[in-house]
Amino acid sequence: MDNQPGSKKSSIIPGSGKVNNWAASPSHLCYHFGTSGLSIAVATGVTHPLDVLKVRLQMQLVGQRGPLTGMGNLLVHILKNEGPRSMYLGLAPALTRSVVYGGLRLGLYEPSKYVCEQVFGSTNIFVKIASGAFAGGFATALTNPVEVVKVRLQMNPNLRRGPIGELRRIVSEEGIRALWKGVGPAMARAASMTASQLSTYDESKRVKF
Repeated sequence: MDNQPGSKKSSIIPGSGKVNNWAASPSHLCYHFGTSGLSIAVATGVTHPLDVLKVRLQMQLVGQRGPLTGMGNLLVHILKNEGPRSMYLGLAPALTRSVVYGGLRLGLYEPSKYVCEQVFGSTNIFVKIASGAFAGGFATALTNPVEVVKVRLQMNPNLRRGPIGELRRIVSEEGIRALWKGVGPAMARAASMTASQLSTYDESKRVKF
């Protein structure tokens, strides 16, 4: 609804009685982007060794048959043969991606929900699912090149090039389209994961015990 002349515009979310300030305070977008990106960057820094193990496990024996190595044995092998620093291969692109991806994934959810509320006059569970799916899918499509560079660095412990050097090599030798390898499954996963996580969390806040 409109307030007095000269005042900023706000809206009430149907069925909730809450005032949506996204139209009145667009700075909230920067706030959500920054806080979301920072929190996910911290989590990424702590859990990055697990991501290195995940990538190595997924890529072992590519195109071959044979016994697979478990996570424990792989961890011992990396520490023994490559050193502890290998557990943080690709950390720079991982942190870059987490800030942008995390900020967009969580930061775009509320604005997307606000737009849907303005268009459809509702913020029901289906609107929340669609908003989460859009935010997750868009964030993944935008950050997929950084993910590709990160995985390449994690798989090559002897690589002397940094993230920028590897990015240039991929573009020059494989073409720019190589930076979006696997973007389809990645978008589907991110869309479904973000939609389920954020819509469930959003709905749970409405439940009164």
